Amino acid sequence: MKSLYKITFLICITILVSSCHNNSKPNYQYMPNMYEPVSYETYEESSAFKNGKEGQLPPAGTINRGFEPYEYENSTAGYDLAKLNLKSPLDTISEKDVEKSKELFDIYCAICHGTEGNGKGKLVTQGKYLGVPSYKDRVITEGSVFHVQTYGLNSMGSYANQLNSHERWLVASYVINLKAKL
Repeated sequence: MKSLYKITFLICITILVSSCHNNSKPNYQYMPNMYEPVSYETYEESSAFKNGKEGQLPPAGTINRGFEPYEYENSTAGYDLAKLNLKSPLDTISEKDVEKSKELFDIYCAICHGTEGNGKGKLVTQGKYLGVPSYKDRVITEGSVFHVQTYGLNSMGSYANQLNSHERWLVASYVINLKAKL
């Protein structure tokens, strides 16, 4: 009698387990989008935007957050105008700013221009770059140094992405101090 109960119980369990699985109709999914995500192509048309094709454009006349407009163009004429007219907005430079400007110069500029501004940086002495000018031989102003840091000149690239406007002004004032020492 006990074996009959055991056999009946096993048959019921087998029927119960096999009846829960249906290939044509899968079980209920709690959050189906998590299991079956909707894929979008990069430049696919979308109904999420007003015109259905492209994202929303910013209003006319707006600028990015943190962007500071620079009115001189990237040309020889822009360089000359910056050299003549552009003045530093930093009225006074504290001792902390002097230390910061030296630190920034050592990080970004001294590798080519040398720690004294004589054009004998490590890359120049190793022969990697040639023709890096000494500040002593150049007619420069804070405005011209700031302009060159912003746009770059000849082999020197722009440092506008590495240094913000305030830091570029600090480095420009430090370069002028180095020129005075030479």
